[in-house]
Amino acid sequence: MSVAEATETKPLRLSGSQPFTQQPGVFIMIGERTNVAGSPKFAKLVKEGKYEEAVSVARQQVENGANVIDICMDEGMIDGVAAMTRYLQLLASEPEVAKVPFMVDSSKWEVIQAGLKCLQGKGIVNSISLKEGEEKFRQNAATVLKYGAAVVVMAFDEQGQAATYEEKIRICERAYRMLVDEVGFPPEDIIFDPNILTVATGMEEHNNYAVDFINATRWIKANLPHAKVSGGVSNISFSFRGNNKVREAMHSAFLYHAIAAGMDMGIVNAGMLEVYEEIEPELKVLVEDVLLNRRPDATERLVEHGETLKGAGAAVNEKKAEEWRNGTVEERLSHALVKGIDAYIEIDAEEARVKLGRPLLVIEGPLMDGMGVVGDLFGAGKMFLPQVVKSARVMKKAVAHLTPFMEAEKAAMVASGLEVKAQGKIVLATVKGDVHDIGKNIVGVVLACNNFEVIDMGVMVPCEKILERAKAEKADVIGLSGLITPSLDEMVHVAREMERQGFKLPLLIGGATTTRAHTAIKIAPHYSEPVVHVLDASRAVPVTTSLLSDEGKSVFVAQHRADYEAVRKAYSQPRQKVVSLETARARRTPIEWRAADLPVPAFTGVRVLDNFPLATLREFIDWSPFFHTWGLKGIYPRILKDERQGVEAQKIFTDGNALLDRIIAGNLITARGVYGFFPANAVGDDVELYTDDTRGKVLERFHFLRQQANREGSEPCRSLADFIAPKETGLPDTIGGFAVTSGIGLKELCDRFRADNDDYNAIMAEAIADRLAEAFAECLHKRVRNEWGYGCAEGLSNADFIEEKYRGIRPAAGYPACPDHTEKGPLWRLLDVEANTGMLITESFAMWPGSSVSGLYFAHPESRYFSLGKIDRDQVADYHQRKGMSVSEVERWLGQNLNYDPAE
Repeated sequence: MSVAEATETKPLRLSGSQPFTQQPGVFIMIGERTNVAGSPKFAKLVKEGKYEEAVSVARQQVENGANVIDICMDEGMIDGVAAMTRYLQLLASEPEVAKVPFMVDSSKWEVIQAGLKCLQGKGIVNSISLKEGEEKFRQNAATVLKYGAAVVVMAFDEQGQAATYEEKIRICERAYRMLVDEVGFPPEDIIFDPNILTVATGMEEHNNYAVDFINATRWIKANLPHAKVSGGVSNISFSFRGNNKVREAMHSAFLYHAIAAGMDMGIVNAGMLEVYEEIEPELKVLVEDVLLNRRPDATERLVEHGETLKGAGAAVNEKKAEEWRNGTVEERLSHALVKGIDAYIEIDAEEARVKLGRPLLVIEGPLMDGMGVVGDLFGAGKMFLPQVVKSARVMKKAVAHLTPFMEAEKAAMVASGLEVKAQGKIVLATVKGDVHDIGKNIVGVVLACNNFEVIDMGVMVPCEKILERAKAEKADVIGLSGLITPSLDEMVHVAREMERQGFKLPLLIGGATTTRAHTAIKIAPHYSEPVVHVLDASRAVPVTTSLLSDEGKSVFVAQHRADYEAVRKAYSQPRQKVVSLETARARRTPIEWRAADLPVPAFTGVRVLDNFPLATLREFIDWSPFFHTWGLKGIYPRILKDERQGVEAQKIFTDGNALLDRIIAGNLITARGVYGFFPANAVGDDVELYTDDTRGKVLERFHFLRQQANREGSEPCRSLADFIAPKETGLPDTIGGFAVTSGIGLKELCDRFRADNDDYNAIMAEAIADRLAEAFAECLHKRVRNEWGYGCAEGLSNADFIEEKYRGIRPAAGYPACPDHTEKGPLWRLLDVEANTGMLITESFAMWPGSSVSGLYFAHPESRYFSLGKIDRDQVADYHQRKGMSVSEVERWLGQNLNYDPAE
């Protein structure tokens, strides 16, 4: 089949409570654990009539990534019609399960009909075949068509099950012609199962079964238009029952080759599937030798190797993993919280409510006991931040289940005084003008895990709103967060207002640009109550606990005040030595200007990148900061092997990539960008951009600052303007600019996760989006260097890109070389960023969405990154004239860089 024909293939369209359309190149996972033949646990629950508990099996399959749920009740001791009817009715009332399509699976036609009557939306019938002859086949197909379902057709006819390639394609072609030409069945709703049969049985005639299935799949896709191919993947490995390590590797390797041949879907345990690239190399070779029938002794070699793996097999681990289910409900709840397992939490919370009599007693008792263990382990460094966030997800789901019962008892609770007493109530907010909140969100989750009531006001919250809410809620603490440097001034404003209004609450300060020194020197003096800098989420709990402790507060506050006073005294020591602005300009970066060093770009002007492929950006991700977000310090990939953090790092890396897979496959967020090249020359410490190559009319102007620190007495005092050819040289130079975001749709995605009490994936999505934004900037810089001409011969790896081993720089406003955030204004006008991408800048010049990057491109081989450092009054006066801003405004925006106190 040609590429053109492949793109015209009609997709399979299904629905549960939500529509589902097959996406090109995306394998559909059919969950197998709600099949009594595929899961002994599920069969046991059904036989014992524990249908409510059996619902959790379906929910777990959906959470593990199943797109469709296969439901089968074929067992001698089960009334299939009654069981199918009851189970489907229960699933219909579970929104998170009912949203996916169901596959009604049975060898008994009356069970299939019972299932069809209960399905909402469009499901799949599994299955019909020609084994009872053509007339029966037509009747069953017509019935399925009447109900509007898709159908699985087994490669089975009057002569028996198709085992060889020739038999498979013969039966499938015969069935296809009857369904399409005679019954009028939509070809895109036909799903062939050409029989995945067991290999490595010791019988030579079975050795080619996997190859025959793969080849038959390829033939069906080429010769039976729009038809789909499915199969029961676990069949391939039945010879290795009891050795899950080998089975998982076989399933993964088989799917790798079958999907490449055109297999659309398969019945698999979505939570127990090895990643093909992560199969142990020796095992992968042995498994593929068996599956692809590459050597006559393949089975013996795999059996021998498999025996060495049994002791560490997943079967043993799976059994151990389920042993905790035998404990008391209190023990189960505690275990679920500590381990972050939410599969059974609603069931266990309900059992505990019935046992203890009141939902409040469940929260105050086993749930808070479990979270107490989590808090202790985290405080002792025995749990990592991602584990704590998973625990919070479990807690939230339990509380969400109990809340309706608590609401019903509210009046009685108030009357009897049985309210849950939190350790304290904390109002958190990202300050006005700032949109960054991932760190604040993590702090909120950690505090909530430790029995603090957290009121998160979100981002860009004005001072008056924060203080009004704190009063209304009778808060015990206020926490402020911010990433960009202007947020520091807003925090000072909030502290002043708290003092003016007579607040008596502690004030917590956090965020990437905040420091202990800045908090002590710039914020704390304006508020008489404790103002404490919180470095990260791990410090939030001990600090807050100490501030609200009747016994420990006075000691903590006294020590805190002494520490901050020492910081202020150290700061009041002699200022840094700086040179005059005139001297600094004389010591500019020494560059011999040559036309050969000034490349000419392929175009000038602006280009827009809409819906940039996320899969392309993935290749440019620098993963190290991803781990830092989660409180794990180290460099990727070494952190995955770290003795202390490695196991948890690998878990969040796997989870992050799984979510990234979902984001890419579902287009859950969108990346947009804009960039351009402009004729430019330096005029003093400014850079002029011109409307065209005649350079007669100034289009825009960037204002840069110059180092004044007298470090060695002879080092250059650099400015970004140094890297653009001065106008007086007469050489035509160019500057580039860009703005990119991967945050379109991120808020909605995170809101959906939080609505499902899933802070873990909400924070994970934010962390992934941040990485994609930086990857976008790196990817675009590579394109820009190529379009500028000098990047084509770089020959660098992705690791080299991450380490910035290329020519040229891309500095950004707000960063060390150009700390003035207001320089984003000219860039936004130059590229018409808002119109071209939807990206905004706030009054504090923070970019929205938060997962955004912008900056300038410098191509000269001598261009380099540097830190501005401290500047003096003479440069501030010069800058205010060049920018047309008042001196006080300049001092406000550059407060961190001033080598003097504006009040003096």
